[in-house]
Amino acid sequence: MPPKLRIAGLSKSFGAGEKRNLVLSGIDLELADNEFVSLVGISGCGKSTLLSIVAGLQDFDDGELTLDGAPITSAGLDRGVVFQSYTLLPWLTARQNIEFALKAAGHDRASSRDIALEHLELVKLSHAADRYPSELSGGMKQRVAIARALSYRPKMLLMDEPFGALDALTRHQMQELLTQIWEEHKLTVLFVTHDVEEAVYLSDRVVVMGIGPGRIATSFDVGIPRPRREEIKEAAGFMALQRQVHRAIRAASARAEMA
Repeated sequence: MPPKLRIAGLSKSFGAGEKRNLVLSGIDLELADNEFVSLVGISGCGKSTLLSIVAGLQDFDDGELTLDGAPITSAGLDRGVVFQSYTLLPWLTARQNIEFALKAAGHDRASSRDIALEHLELVKLSHAADRYPSELSGGMKQRVAIARALSYRPKMLLMDEPFGALDALTRHQMQELLTQIWEEHKLTVLFVTHDVEEAVYLSDRVVVMGIGPGRIATSFDVGIPRPRREEIKEAAGFMALQRQVHRAIRAASARAEMA
């Protein structure tokens, strides 16, 4: 079966001439349909840059990038994107923020309202439909952002440190919610995080990136049965895989320092 997302020989640099800085080199990565893949690695390895390229928000120098076999050349509604910052329009309510995206995708007013309410229910925020972002907690804002990204039925969800600004308890709650949504609705997810525990808990596969320039160092199949719940983090197999990923990140960093 062909991959959902295919990245082949992708390179990216910033600047030009002597000031040219190669940030990604020879990236090869494929994601299967409905696969949840996390990118981890030290700061500066290019995780967010790679996700931004897949989102169509940045260009690249060389290589191939396709979604369902079609080249990715710009941003599009076939990819939903959730960033660490909530990116909600402050003058619109939670429901209106989702409706705004749906209308941009071509839905009429009535269907936009129905779909928005359906997705607020999905993220357990029906009671907050008419609240403005200033009246929502950080976790609630991020739930609205996830509902909005899912509302127009993208082929793929791209998430860049979406829970990084949340407190520990809210972060765990959001991990549980995202796991439940993914298990119920199945979609391809590319997830960037610095948190190895989070990556192992959420993912089918964890991809470690190295630095100098950014590249794929290694990957780990998680292999932990689903559905997963918080208690799995205390299991010996879970903690052993976490340690393996940490060692791979340290090794990739050490190789860069020696280069």
